[in-house]
Amino acid sequence: MPERRRRTTAPPFRVAIVGGGVVGSTLGRLLADAGAEITAVVSRTAASARRAGKFIGCRTVGTSVAVIPQRTTLIYITAPHAAIPGVAEEIGEADGLVHRTLAVCHASGVLTAAALAPAARAGATVFSFHPLQTFPRSFRPAALLDLARGIPFGVDGSAGGIRHARRLASLLGGTVILVPPEARPLYHAACVVASNHLTTLLSVLEQMYRAAGIRRPSATEAFGPIMRATMLNAARTSPAASLSGPIARGGVSTVSAHLDALGRAVPELLPYFVAVSRETVRLARRRGSLTPEQAGALLDVLAAPAAAAQSTEDQ
Repeated sequence: MPERRRRTTAPPFRVAIVGGGVVGSTLGRLLADAGAEITAVVSRTAASARRAGKFIGCRTVGTSVAVIPQRTTLIYITAPHAAIPGVAEEIGEADGLVHRTLAVCHASGVLTAAALAPAARAGATVFSFHPLQTFPRSFRPAALLDLARGIPFGVDGSAGGIRHARRLASLLGGTVILVPPEARPLYHAACVVASNHLTTLLSVLEQMYRAAGIRRPSATEAFGPIMRATMLNAARTSPAASLSGPIARGGVSTVSAHLDALGRAVPELLPYFVAVSRETVRLARRRGSLTPEQAGALLDVLAAPAAAAQSTEDQ
């Protein structure tokens, strides 16, 4: 009888976290909870290293990669992206690490795996591993744990690096998005739209709500249901299919009334409103709910305040 091959399972990750901020603390804790051994926590200051180590459950902490033990199989750099090349240099030059059995990744959204070239030259397998989630510095890591579970990670790297990334994402209950290195800045710009610009939209909404003289309930309470429904509808179908409202119907007079009201109450928000409304006209055209004539009429209405704003800037 043919001999049966034994099933082998990959050994558990033995991870060092470099960067004791909110991202490193949150993801380090999730890795520990998922069964990874956190071998060390390195941070810019001893205080932040101790704080992150305590939260993650790791006693080996310090301010240099020299504290990372030899048994470590993965170093996850969660420091700010400007610090990543320098950390990669330190890792590449570290005598106490076994580079041929080591994987190194970083959490930057804008940098590619190429930022880890010094570690790669020393023999390590490298890849980027960007958590597609928001980690506000004003939040405690404990408050972000549930939000960071099962998220996507933007990845690039060698074939070996991508295999490590898939294993790591699987351990965290997440998924991998393969991002071509040349498209990394565009990918990161999309992340900015998904998070930062959404925060800006909420600020704009608050300003308009207050300008209308409404105090209760709060803007987030009042508009929460419609915003959640809009997100759900777009996720179930597509942005074009879920579009509704006056622009989708060709409501020139309604849009004109909006512009007049904004010009009187919060004129500083007109450029934002016009820019987003123009993009909404394009979306409605893709949806097929506007004729070319209706789209042209809407764009004409939107052009007037845009021209006035440009004239003011030029003066």
